[in-house]
Parts: sequence; structure tokens; C-alpha cells
Amino acid sequence: METKNKIALITGASRGLGKNMALKIAEKGLDVIITYHSKKEEAQEVVAAIQKTGRKAAALQLNAGDVNSFSSFFTELARILQDTFGVNRFDYLVNNAGIGMNVPFKDTTEEQFDLLMNIQFKGVYFLTQKALGFLNDHGGVVNVSSGLARFSSPGYSAYASMKGAIETLTRYQAKELGARGIRVNAVAPGAIATDFAGGVIRDNAQYNANVKAVTALGRVGEPDDIGGVVAFLCTEDARWVTAQRIEASGGMNL
Repeated sequence: METKNKIALITGASRGLGKNMALKIAEKGLDVIITYHSKKEEAQEVVAAIQKTGRKAAALQLNAGDVNSFSSFFTELARILQDTFGVNRFDYLVNNAGIGMNVPFKDTTEEQFDLLMNIQFKGVYFLTQKALGFLNDHGGVVNVSSGLARFSSPGYSAYASMKGAIETLTRYQAKELGARGIRVNAVAPGAIATDFAGGVIRDNAQYNANVKAVTALGRVGEPDDIGGVVAFLCTEDARWVTAQRIEASGGMNL
């Protein structure tokens, strides 16, 4: 009897950190489903890269901030699971999709707050809830938080508040899903050089220098610094790790 490969679903994985997570998870021997919001061609390139490693892969469109779209998303996911992978469930959910926003507290609008909340917290909450019927027992959930939930940087009050909520949610999910053997952890990246938030960390020399100056390991983070941590949590090696916040920031603001 053929043994089915374990499968990870990663949201927001057409580029940046999500792409790196997808590739690193595939390197661990898992099959991968990624979601994208609008970058379909980039998502298909990630799928092709995963397939080159010998793993199965697929991409699905998802608006992570639109809870009303989740039912149709899971209908499509069920079809993809059957058609591409020959199963009806998956093993790991990585809640990575998100946007960055740097606005001073005094200037943050309700519209900006709601946009962040819908994508970074409400969407994660209810996407994971709906995923429970598709998640295998003894699988796992990885929520992506941020170093900004531990230290404060002006302009991120709304964004960081959502990530603080994610860390609290992670502990509750771990407590309530533990009976099924499902592990739930949060990974909190520090400043990473991607196109996130307009690429400010990667492209702004002054910002880059400021990050280096407050980071124990003396440089800005790269996607490769994060993907492997998430991939580890999607393996049996992490079977006794749950309800943890794992910060991968190179020691920012210690």
C-alpha cells in the first residue's frame, strides 16, 4: 500500500517569506499547497520549483482577509486535494499571508485598522477554524507573528497589536486542539529583507543600518533565516513543541 506524503498548506506563498517557507518545507519531503492573492504567475513559478524537487505542489487563490470567501476556498481545496494528491485532508497549516503598514498611532484610520485586522487576525482565526475539518490529527498549525509583538517600533501599533493577538490565539489553539495531537506554534520574524511593506528593510540604507545596529548578530534577516524554522515545525522532529513563540530575529532589541 502506497504511503501518502504529508501535505502543508501555506498562505501567501507566491513570494517573500511564504515562498521560502514553501521551498524549505518541500525540502523536508512534504508536498505543498500554496495560496496567492493576486500573483498567479509567481505562484505557479513556486509550484514549478517545488515540483522540480520531486514533491507534488499546487496553488490556489485566496483573499486571506475575506472570511466570506473561505467556504468556496475550501470547496476548491477539497477538489485539489483529491485530484492532485489523492487524499481529502492535509497535515500542516501555515498562516503566513499578510500585509505591512507603517502609520503613526495618531494617524491610523479605522479603515486601515480594519484592513489589518481582517487579514492578520480575523482571517487567520476563521481560516484555521474552517481548516479543522481538513487537518489530520497529529498535524500542526504555524502562525506567523512578528518581533514587533515583543518590542515596539513607531508606526506599527495596529499591525503589532494584531500579532500580539495571534500569539495569544496560538496558546489557546494549542490548548484546545491538543486532544487531537495538533501542535500550534507561532514564529516571529524580525526585520527581513523582502518586498514586504514596500521593501523598506531591503531598500532603505538608513533603515537597514538601524536594524543592524540593534541586532545581536549584526545584520538584517533574509528569507532563508525564517523558512527553515517553519519547516522544522512541520516535521516529526518538532512533535513535542507546542504553544511556543519562536522568535527568529537575530537578537533584535535585546
